[in-house]
Amino acid sequence: MAAATPTPTPAIVLIGHGMVGQRYLEALAERGATATHRITVLCEEPRPAYDRVHLTSYFSGSTPEDLSLTPAGFMERHGIELHLGDPAESIDRDARTVTSRSGRVIPYDVLVLATGSRPFVPPVPGKDAPGCFVYRTIEDLLAIEEYARTRTTGAVVGGGLLGLEAAGALSGLGLATRVVEFAPRLMPVQVDEGGG
Repeated sequence: MAAATPTPTPAIVLIGHGMVGQRYLEALAERGATATHRITVLCEEPRPAYDRVHLTSYFSGSTPEDLSLTPAGFMERHGIELHLGDPAESIDRDARTVTSRSGRVIPYDVLVLATGSRPFVPPVPGKDAPGCFVYRTIEDLLAIEEYARTRTTGAVVGGGLLGLEAAGALSGLGLATRVVEFAPRLMPVQVDEGGG
């Protein structure tokens, strides 16, 4: 009788490692799937998942480590391969592979997209000028903090909740700060006309 051919370990590729991506990995671990699947994570950012909801707390003393959502040793304990700063560049659905920016080609049985969102940047002249930033990542905050050291004024485009948090952060950095909002009032999505 011939020996049975070993079944290859099913592969899960997760594109994105933000809040949802980390929660997905935790759910896999809770169900024991990390022991039965090869799991690879491609992450655009240079650091593991962190709490974007409380990003502004960085300016009041929280560290990137305080904001981390990934428990120390989590990836190693569960045999998860995490590639930081190496996002997915292409997906070949026929070959069932993902190619990363560094050229790594990763086969998958299950592909999960948890790429998050992108900030809206108004299509205006000067949006790429030095000193123009988005307010989405820890790296963005580090760049804003560094740039603000030699400046006295700042402006925030967007008067929603995050825009007002950003304005508070700029003010906390010692900048005279203005908020520009396209709607006729601040927080137009969060507060109706009567409340605004």
